[in-house]
Amino acid sequence: MRIDAHQHYWLIERGDYGWITPDIPVLYRDYLPVHLEPELARHRIDRTVLVQAAPTEAETEYLLGLAEQSDSIGGVVGWLDPADPACLSLCSRLRQHPKLVGFRVMIQEMKDAADVLTPMFVDHMSYLAEQKIPVDLLVTASQLDDTLRLLELVPGLHGVLDHLGKPHIAAGELEPWRSQLAAVAAHPGMYCKLSGMVTEADHAAWQPDDFVPYVRHATEVFGSNRVLFGSDWPVCRMAAEYEEVMSALLYALPESWGEAEHSRLFGLNAKEFYQL
Repeated sequence: MRIDAHQHYWLIERGDYGWITPDIPVLYRDYLPVHLEPELARHRIDRTVLVQAAPTEAETEYLLGLAEQSDSIGGVVGWLDPADPACLSLCSRLRQHPKLVGFRVMIQEMKDAADVLTPMFVDHMSYLAEQKIPVDLLVTASQLDDTLRLLELVPGLHGVLDHLGKPHIAAGELEPWRSQLAAVAAHPGMYCKLSGMVTEADHAAWQPDDFVPYVRHATEVFGSNRVLFGSDWPVCRMAAEYEEVMSALLYALPESWGEAEHSRLFGLNAKEFYQL
């Protein structure tokens, strides 16, 4: 089974996508399964993991509704805020849905990433770790140090780093991201999504070679068993179409990789991580 482990759908009129504005016309429109499924068929993608894009319970419930109507959606990663006292109650309620496969913690949106070290946040993350609930971590490169401190406090987290931790690809910067990513990979429960790279590059002038050092390093430190392919569609459309995202990733993968490694990246790892 081939799986795209990171994509989004939204209905603009729902009103909780504050970051999607008319200033970003390529995103300021509805994106639904009917719009992506031709691309999935073209690239022989059997299922996707639909990831939240708004910090609301209502959006997660909306996505679960879409998943009930679309066989192409293998599972939904919902929203969860470990800084909220009601976090575990929401977690328990949403987990009753058979297509809820995990939660995303949006550290990227926090004013101070060091807040992940507060007792309540750590306690709630520890609960997720104890229950082996899959957790997506959305962080920027500048937040990786605080993320590493969190992982030291919650060493058993069954987590995946979205978008390689958002390195500064447009600037060609490798350090300190390179060392930080290796430290994340040292936690055996952590995985990494090879996703979201085109939007961290120069949107208008990126080249496939721009991604090679980032992909090669991620695959070296995580290995072929802990990396997942994600298109980040339709956000990727700010810089590239689905075909271009796929081609750029294939170009950047280690030359030594064969069918076994490709099968893990494009499906088996996501199936195991999210227990699809």
